[in-house]
Amino acid sequence: MDSTPDTPTLRERTRRAVHAEITDTALRLFAEQGFDATTVDQIAAAAGISRRSFFHYFGSKEDVVMGDLEALGRRVRDALEARPATESAWEALREALKTLQGPDTDAVTGLEIAGMYADAPSLRAKHLEKHLRWQELFAPDIERRLGITPGPTADPRARAIIAAALACLDIAVDAWHASGGTADPVELFDAAVAAVRA
Repeated sequence: MDSTPDTPTLRERTRRAVHAEITDTALRLFAEQGFDATTVDQIAAAAGISRRSFFHYFGSKEDVVMGDLEALGRRVRDALEARPATESAWEALREALKTLQGPDTDAVTGLEIAGMYADAPSLRAKHLEKHLRWQELFAPDIERRLGITPGPTADPRARAIIAAALACLDIAVDAWHASGGTADPVELFDAAVAAVRA
């Protein structure tokens, strides 16, 4: 039977399986030893692959935790652009950012990952880089929603809203982690946004 465009090839399924195995191995080591104390060589050895193979799947140790930032950013951008044109910038961002709540990560793993940010400076630096890159990705849609016409003078409003929304998301994740995963992250995000907009 021929594979359809929506059916992953055997090679792609194998790649995904190896990717998932490396991720699971790395997260286990991070939980046991701490993020900074765990090396790429240790992850590779525990996963039964070479160091070179590790970098075939991940650009850095931080990428294991944070995922493909460009792909995630594009996913949110696509969701943002698909929102009704009548929605405000805040409403559209809220709904688009909800696409980050995928089925890929269970609650326990999510809590472990959220806890790593407080203890790992390199993860915090990568996280800041993500925010800056996502501002560039989301800005055109938010500018349209605000009625901003590109001109010779930079208009800070779109990027200010995006930066504030991403900061609210971070605060919501921190609060969710502090609750042990019992609080509703969407409600926490809405509360943070409401405080900023008050």
